[in-house]
Amino acid sequence: VYEFGNMEKMLEKAEDLYGAYKWDRYDVIVLPPSFPFGGMENPRITFVTPTILSGDRSLTALIAHELAHSWSGNLVTNATWDDFWLNEGFTVYFERRIMEALKGESYSEMLALLGHQDLEHTLGQLGHDHEDTHLKLKLKGRNPDDGLTDIAYEKGYFFLRSLEAYHGRDKWDVFLKKYFDENAFKTMTTESFCDYLKTNLNMSESDWKAAKCDDWIYGPGVPDAKVKPVSDRFGKVDEALLTWMDSGAIDDLLIVSDDWSTHEWLHFVRHLPAEVNEKDLASLDASFSFTNTGNSEIACAWYLKCIKHDYEVADDAVRKFLINVGRRKFLTPIYKALLTK
Repeated sequence: VYEFGNMEKMLEKAEDLYGAYKWDRYDVIVLPPSFPFGGMENPRITFVTPTILSGDRSLTALIAHELAHSWSGNLVTNATWDDFWLNEGFTVYFERRIMEALKGESYSEMLALLGHQDLEHTLGQLGHDHEDTHLKLKLKGRNPDDGLTDIAYEKGYFFLRSLEAYHGRDKWDVFLKKYFDENAFKTMTTESFCDYLKTNLNMSESDWKAAKCDDWIYGPGVPDAKVKPVSDRFGKVDEALLTWMDSGAIDDLLIVSDDWSTHEWLHFVRHLPAEVNEKDLASLDASFSFTNTGNSEIACAWYLKCIKHDYEVADDAVRKFLINVGRRKFLTPIYKALLTK
């Protein structure tokens, strides 16, 4: 009950942004740990993984995401799996606008920067020139699951954010509200969305080219003109990490990290340098109890470092995590790390 205490506020912020919730009622059911996804946006009821229960509401942006699907995905639905980005790119954008309205820009920019890191990781795995890095996919004869990557989510988000920057937020918000209202309870293809975008934002061919829309939608990788998030809070984390690596003074790190959120800790763990050793990991673990954390996001990031650097103290915790957690976002990278060790 405490963890989801902001759900009503999320719904109110969502309606303030893009119009009335059209599904009458919104419920959430927490499924057993074997549930393989973060959430599933069934109309009127969201299914969620218990791994978002951290005790401090720090992972409930996932609720904002699934709630946002009540507009982008459930209200206006991708027509085919090739158009999957129309569901997820819009929903990530909407989710971060909800979180910005609730917790401020500095908070939403942390989420965006973590998403940017995920996108860069996916591009590195697929290859920046790979066809699957296009927003408009070609999945004929393939498993639709091949399209369930961070491309649809994060490249889609950054494309929409670039359109917001190009047109200005006020004009963009009017457009989105109209888009959801006029296309409610319909399916949408990428091509139909492009036509709607050109017509309702009065985009000339020169505007279209200037905004690099075709590059975003039908091209590989990410255009150079992307809007890259900046986080002062992550900047301070980077400073603290460098200071700790230089001095090894864990007491100083304890002081500066006292009010860090999950996202700041996640950034810290992800950016532990390649030269970190078993002694360094033990020092961090003794002070911050990463190995036995109840926060699944931090746990996964930490276990990947432990596996890479042979920190065997965490072996039992990793084994227990793999047995008890079914969310593939965590399982896939951990198993890959173990297999490539």
